[in-house]
Amino acid sequence: MAMLIRGGHLIDPAAGRDGVYDILVKDGIVAKLVEWTEGTAPVRSEAAETVIEAEGKYVMPGFIDLHVHLREPGLEYKETIATGAMAAAAGGFTSVCPMPNTKPSTDTPEKIKALLEKAKQDTKIHILPIGAISIGQEGKELADIKGMAEAGAVAFSEDGKSVMNSALYAEGLKLAAEAGVPVFAHCEDIDLVRGGVMNAGKRAKELGLPGITNAVEDIITARDIFLARETGVKLHLCHCSTKDSVKMIALAKAEGLPVSGETGPHYFTMIDEEIPEDWGNYKMNPPLRGREDKEALIKALQDNVLEAIATDHAPHSKEEKEQSMLKSPFGIVGSETAYALTVTELVRTGKITMTQLVERMSASPAKILGINKGSLQVGMPADITIADTETAWSIDPEKFYSKGKNTPFAGKEVFGKIYYTIADGEIAFEQK
Repeated sequence: MAMLIRGGHLIDPAAGRDGVYDILVKDGIVAKLVEWTEGTAPVRSEAAETVIEAEGKYVMPGFIDLHVHLREPGLEYKETIATGAMAAAAGGFTSVCPMPNTKPSTDTPEKIKALLEKAKQDTKIHILPIGAISIGQEGKELADIKGMAEAGAVAFSEDGKSVMNSALYAEGLKLAAEAGVPVFAHCEDIDLVRGGVMNAGKRAKELGLPGITNAVEDIITARDIFLARETGVKLHLCHCSTKDSVKMIALAKAEGLPVSGETGPHYFTMIDEEIPEDWGNYKMNPPLRGREDKEALIKALQDNVLEAIATDHAPHSKEEKEQSMLKSPFGIVGSETAYALTVTELVRTGKITMTQLVERMSASPAKILGINKGSLQVGMPADITIADTETAWSIDPEKFYSKGKNTPFAGKEVFGKIYYTIADGEIAFEQK
């Protein structure tokens, strides 16, 4: 089967392409690229069974989300692999990395294989599993890191918490380094949380809620960077939210350490002072921080200190989130709003370019994982996102494909629509 994507504005930073192209896809692979220049004939539509007219839209390597929670197995009332993957496809993501904090946790080679098999049956996009560092994510005994890597785990993480036993964690980092697989670090000193539910600041005091200080994140960020230097592991720091975590990543990079970092759209879209009320949909971990932190995160995205934008898509039931932050679980959904929030907050304001957006949402995530994605060169998999930056729409969680409707951005006016998400040359999402 062949597909022709005609006349779209291709942005492919990894290949150095930024122009209008015809793209011919055959058998799931990019077969031909023809730039629209004077004297160059476009690809004829007869060459393909499916033709997508992409004039006026951006054509990009498929987005890769390094950080999602699909909840299956064990928590299917929040999300399933099928619903989470559909939400991701609707957001332009052709690949997602589910964290292991399911019930039971993804902590054995057999569970990695089972997840991959289920994904083949239930989704059209790529599911790239992340394995747990410790058995049951209890921080007491290391999981079979070598075995999970061989079974298909693309990274290891204890996301949702940190391994607080530094000696055990260091041993896990060594094993991950030997397996050639990165570790994705959730940086949180659990002993410093002290029941906090939002950023420790003026707004927390006004709402009468216990706060989470920046030190909760910063202390473990420092520890993990030092351990990465000691063990040689490729370290990726998840959902960075503080100005000092950014400073430490910059220092690590300056030293030549294999350290990368991500942040989420919510952290560069909103700050704690803008939280209007005590409501569970404003509760996330780490929490929305202060203005200086937000500005530091944006600068880090501009300067490639933070290489990736990831969603930390964390669906919960309406009953769980429609209550005080004191009782609600941490987490918001993000798969279906990440692109539009990034376009609205960063691209249309001139803070980053569309090329940088593609780098942060596709090319760099592929590089962090070490996978053959993130570019649309001839011979590469046809994972493609087609979108614009002009269409205005209002975020309506009731229209989400995700089971989770828990977003703080309901009703927010944003720009940028996803029109097609194509994985291995097959349409996974089409805007109707």
